[in-house]
Amino acid sequence: MDYLQRVITLAGGTASFSTTRRFAALALCGMVIDVLLFQWLMSRGAGLALAHIMSFCAGATVNYWLNSRVPPHVDYLRWRQLGRFLTMSIFALFMRGGVLALLVYDWHLSPSLAIFPAIAATVAISYLGSAFYVFPGKQNPPSADVRWRVASLGIVTFAVLLRLIYLGQAQLIPDEAYYWNYAQHMELSFYDHPPMVAWLIWLGTAIFGNTEFGVRIGAFICGLITMGYLYALACNLYDKTTGMRAVLLLAVLPFYFSTGMVMTTDAPLVAAWAATLYYMERALIADQRSAWAGMGIAFGLGILSKYTLGLLGPAALLFVILDPASRRWLRRPHAYLAATLALLLFSPVIIWNMENNWASIMFQSNRVKGGDEDQFAVHQLFLHLMVLLTPVGLLAAVMAMWPGAERDDSAYARRRRLFVRVFAGVPLAVFFVLSISESQRFHWTGPAWLALLPTVAWLMGQAGDFGTLARRVRAAWKPTIAVCIFLYAFVLHYVVLGIPGIPYKFLSEHYFWREATSEIEQVVAEVRQRTGQEPIVVGMSKWSVAAALSFYNRREPMEIRSRNLFGDTAAMYDFWYPSEPPTSRPIILVGMRKHEVARTRRIHDIDRMLVQPGPIREQVATRDGNPLRRVYYRIAQGYLGKDP
Repeated sequence: MDYLQRVITLAGGTASFSTTRRFAALALCGMVIDVLLFQWLMSRGAGLALAHIMSFCAGATVNYWLNSRVPPHVDYLRWRQLGRFLTMSIFALFMRGGVLALLVYDWHLSPSLAIFPAIAATVAISYLGSAFYVFPGKQNPPSADVRWRVASLGIVTFAVLLRLIYLGQAQLIPDEAYYWNYAQHMELSFYDHPPMVAWLIWLGTAIFGNTEFGVRIGAFICGLITMGYLYALACNLYDKTTGMRAVLLLAVLPFYFSTGMVMTTDAPLVAAWAATLYYMERALIADQRSAWAGMGIAFGLGILSKYTLGLLGPAALLFVILDPASRRWLRRPHAYLAATLALLLFSPVIIWNMENNWASIMFQSNRVKGGDEDQFAVHQLFLHLMVLLTPVGLLAAVMAMWPGAERDDSAYARRRRLFVRVFAGVPLAVFFVLSISESQRFHWTGPAWLALLPTVAWLMGQAGDFGTLARRVRAAWKPTIAVCIFLYAFVLHYVVLGIPGIPYKFLSEHYFWREATSEIEQVVAEVRQRTGQEPIVVGMSKWSVAAALSFYNRREPMEIRSRNLFGDTAAMYDFWYPSEPPTSRPIILVGMRKHEVARTRRIHDIDRMLVQPGPIREQVATRDGNPLRRVYYRIAQGYLGKDP
C-alpha cells in the first residue's frame, strides 16, 4: 500500500490510507442508496436504463453532499472541481450501463444481482477519477511528460474497456452483417473487397459463435495492434511520451475509435497500415535490413484487407527518390523481395479475379472513378475529414504538415519530416485530386492520417511558442478529448440500453435489425402457415436488408435473397444467388423505405415479375413498448422471373 501510494503521488494523484478510508466510507452510503432505489424501481416496472440512471444519480448526489459536509470537507463547490466531478460521473454512468447490459443480456444474471458488479465498476472509476482528475495532487506536481503519460494511460484504458464491454451488446450495422455473410460463403476473395475481413469474422465466430462479439472481436484486436505499431513508430520518430499521446489520439479520434470496434474492412486495413509505416521507417530511416520482411508481410496483409493500402507503394518509391540516403535500396534486393512477398500474400485475390473475369478489379476501378456523373466534391472531402478527425484534429494535422512545424534542422529531423509528409501526403493528394471531379466515400482518407499522428502527438506536448494558433489548438485538445469520449459512451449506451426521454428516431432506417427481423419472422410464419409453402424473403436494398435479416434470423431459417432477383445489382448476392427460376412460392419483399418494395433503382416496374403483388404494409419494431424503427414489406403469390 505504501508503494502504491508513492506511485500514485508521483503520478500526480492524491492517495493515502486516510483518504481511501474516507472515500470508501462515504461511497458505501451512496452505494446503499443506489442499490435500494434500483431494486425499488425495478420492482415497480421501470426499465433497466431508467432504473440504473435514476439510482446512480441518487447515489452520486448523496456522495457529493456527504463529501461537502463531512469533515475534512472536500471543496466540491468550486466550479472547476464540480465540472470535473460531473464529467467523471457521466463517464462512470455510461460504463456502468455497459457492464449492466453485459451481465443481464449476455450472462443472463438477474438485474438485482447484476447491479452489484456494475456499482463496483462505478466505484473503481470514481476513485481513480477523484485521485487523478477531480482532486489531483498540488504539492510537488509531476512534470508535463508524466501528466501526459498518466492522462493517456487513463483515457486509453477507459476507451478500450468501453469498446470491449459494449462489443457484444451493440447490434451489428448492415455492413458488418454483410461481411458476416462473406464468412458464410468463404472464397479466395470477393467482388467488392479482398478476403481479410471474412477470414477474421470466420475465426471470431468459430470461437465465439455467430454473435456480435464473435463478429467484432477481430476489429477489437486489430485496434490493439494498431495502437502497438503506432506507439512504436512514434517512439522511433520522437520519444515514449509522444508515443503514448499518439495512442491517445487513436483512442479518441472518431475514425480510429470506430475501426477498433466495428468490423469492417477498415479495421484490418488500419492495423496493416500502421504496421507498414512502422516497418517502412525501420527500413528506410533506421536502415534495418530485416524490416523489409516485416514490410512485405504487413503490405501483403494490408492489400488483402483493402486495396487502398496500395497507395503506400508509390509513397515509398517517392521517398526513396527524394531521400539520398535511401536511394541505395534501389540497387539492393531487399525491397524487391519484400514486394514479391506482398504479391505472394495477395495471390488469393489475383486467383479469384482470374476465375471471375477480373470482376473485383473492374468494380473498384469504376468505384474510384465515381461512376458516370462528374461532381465537384472537395468541400465534401473537408466536411468528411472534420467528422473523421474532429475540427481540432484536422487543424492539428494540417499544422503537422505545414513547413516550420518543427524547428530542429538536423539531418535526422529533415528525414523524419520527409517521411511523415510523403507517407501522408501521397495518399491524401490522390483523394484530393479524385474529389475534384467525383464524390468519394467519407471514410476512405482515414488511414492516410496515421503517418501524421506521431507529429500531431509531438506538437500536443510542446510548451514553446509556436504561435497563437498552435497554443489555441493545444488548449482545445482537452475539451475535444472529453467531448469525443462522452459521445462514444453516450451513443453506445443509447443503442444498447437507451436514454430515457430520447426516442430512437435517429436510427430509424439502418439500425435495430434484431427487432426488425423478429417482426419479419412473424410475417414469414403467418405466410408459411396460411399457404403451406416456404416463402422467399427478398431484401430490396443492395445488400443491407438481406444481410441483416440473415444474421438476425434466430427462429426457423428463412430463405433470403436480394434485389438482383429483379434485375438490379446486389454485390456478392449476384454471385451467391445469380438467378432464381419462376416459382409459385410466396414472395415477401422487405425494405427500409416504402418505395424500395415497389421498385428498384433500375427497374421501376417490378410488379410484372410478380404474381398478384399485394399492398405495401408497414411494421413497427419495438423494445419494451417503445418504437425503434419501421420496416416495410409486401407479399406476392409467386415470381415470374426477370423477363416474364
